[in-house]
Amino acid sequence: MADIATYSREGFGLSARIANLVASFKEAQALRAQYNQTYSELQGLTDRELDDIGVRRCDIKDIAREHVYCS
Repeated sequence: MADIATYSREGFGLSARIANLVASFKEAQALRAQYNQTYSELQGLTDRELDDIGVRRCDIKDIAREHVYCS
């Protein structure tokens, strides 16, 4: 079995690992904010509006997750 290692240009030191951790945390925060916005917007629609676009209220969490994390 072959292993593939990918390394960033920053290097292998502690500061590079911390920088990567901070970048990952910021990306996760941005994705979560986008999820919350999508969820809130869909949740704010009336049942009639949701029916018009073919969305059931019970599917809003799944739709928001797929929109943000699977796109």
